[in-house]
Amino acid sequence: MIRNFFIYLAMLVVGILFFVSMVLFAIPALQESTIVLVGLSSNSSGTGEVEADKSSIETDISKLQKKLDAYTPANAYMVVNTSDNHYFLYKGKQLIRDGICSTGKNEKLVSEDRKYEHIFHTPYGVRKVLRKATNPVWTKPDWAFIEEGLPIPSARHPSRVETGTLGAYKLEIGDGFMIHGTIYKRRMGMSVTHGCIRLLDEDLEAVYKTMEVGSKVYIF
Repeated sequence: MIRNFFIYLAMLVVGILFFVSMVLFAIPALQESTIVLVGLSSNSSGTGEVEADKSSIETDISKLQKKLDAYTPANAYMVVNTSDNHYFLYKGKQLIRDGICSTGKNEKLVSEDRKYEHIFHTPYGVRKVLRKATNPVWTKPDWAFIEEGLPIPSARHPSRVETGTLGAYKLEIGDGFMIHGTIYKRRMGMSVTHGCIRLLDEDLEAVYKTMEVGSKVYIF
């Protein structure tokens, strides 16, 4: 009887030890296996997501490229960077010519009686060439006389007419703004104009001969 009791007790101890060993060794092993499997599953899912994201980005780029192509003029156009004072002349996607320019000095002019104000800035946005002319004559606006401290003459006074200031060509882009030449070549590449876009002689000639009435000018 006692012998049977000790046999039963030994079997019970062995059973308990087996159970404890399962808890200590088997279950952690299973947990590690589960983590590995989950990790593999996660990596596989991540790879799929990366591929999906890549495909989505490529699709977006393709759509944007088509929109860009649709907006890109087939004829000549000009891009003007007023921050760097640099221009780019394109025909379709081909760069024809680029170089320095001068743009608005972004200053305000106020008359002594404070009845007249004018800001010398080059307008941002999209403009069109409205008119072209060779050997242009500049009809001086009111601000030109205020800036020089002179009285403003009548609209048709001879003192308003000035030749040679604009160079050999001009391209009007609306609201009194023009693309033209300059006699102040040392100041090219600077923000010094009253709002117009000044070019060096050879650059102006190339722009004049390439751009047509209706050609776009992108200013930023």
